[in-house]
Amino acid sequence: MKKRPTKKPKTKSRKRRPRAAVEAAATGDVDRHFMRLALEQAVKSYEEGGLPIGAVMVEDGAVIAAGHNRRVQGGDPTAHGEMDCMRKAGRRARYDRVCMYTTLSPCMMCSGTILQFGIPRVVGGEDRNFPGNIDFLRAHRVDARVLQDRRCIELMARFIREHPELWDEDIAGKTHV
Repeated sequence: MKKRPTKKPKTKSRKRRPRAAVEAAATGDVDRHFMRLALEQAVKSYEEGGLPIGAVMVEDGAVIAAGHNRRVQGGDPTAHGEMDCMRKAGRRARYDRVCMYTTLSPCMMCSGTILQFGIPRVVGGEDRNFPGNIDFLRAHRVDARVLQDRRCIELMARFIREHPELWDEDIAGKTHV
């Protein structure tokens, strides 16, 4: 007697997402998680009477520093959120495995600092209220992304409505820096 080949039972086939799409989705979840932490810093600054811009630095999946804009609180024109975060990270031999998360697209001063220290990746919360320098970073081979996070956009817009004079002071009257 000849054996008949057994047929596998039919199951619903699931379409598999390409590996790049799976990795991108995972990266997006991670980016949103760390942006929430940066947003907590922005809210802290807002509650202190300062500009609502927060930042966190992440290395190998762990936060190594967090900071927020302290220009108003400290009377220091260079105390932007990214700069405060860098100061809190302290001296480091290298930054080549660091990602900077910031709730607002970085200004030229902060972008220059990112380039100076070789931070390879920057994720901005938004660039609608201030375009910042994402294209400048990209032109210098930084993996720079903007999430257009609704919460970041709304908090910054609220601050600008409530304190237009402080916002103007922060950007020195310039819409593109």
